[in-house]
Amino acid sequence: MVSFGGGTRRHPRSHGRTWSRRAGPDRAALGIAGLVCAVAGFFALGIVLGPVAMICGRLALGRSWAGSRPVPALVALVLGAIDTLLALLWLAGTAPPGAGLL
Repeated sequence: MVSFGGGTRRHPRSHGRTWSRRAGPDRAALGIAGLVCAVAGFFALGIVLGPVAMICGRLALGRSWAGSRPVPALVALVLGAIDTLLALLWLAGTAPPGAGLL
């Protein structure tokens, strides 16, 4: 006789899923997207693309700073900060016109 709910596992959704356990975008893809935004921010819209690159880089790094870090994520974080700083200096009028923005 077949019983409902009387299987060998107590929690059927705890192990053996067929889909991925990650609930968000891939960290490598976030790092690369942040890197692209950071490089594009040097040429246009640095005030927008700089913070986007920093957010993508921070999300790609994850919670821990120790151990092996993805290089594109770290580069995106640093270049995004430089983008944002240059854009703010340019908007304040203290940077020369050709300092990374069109």
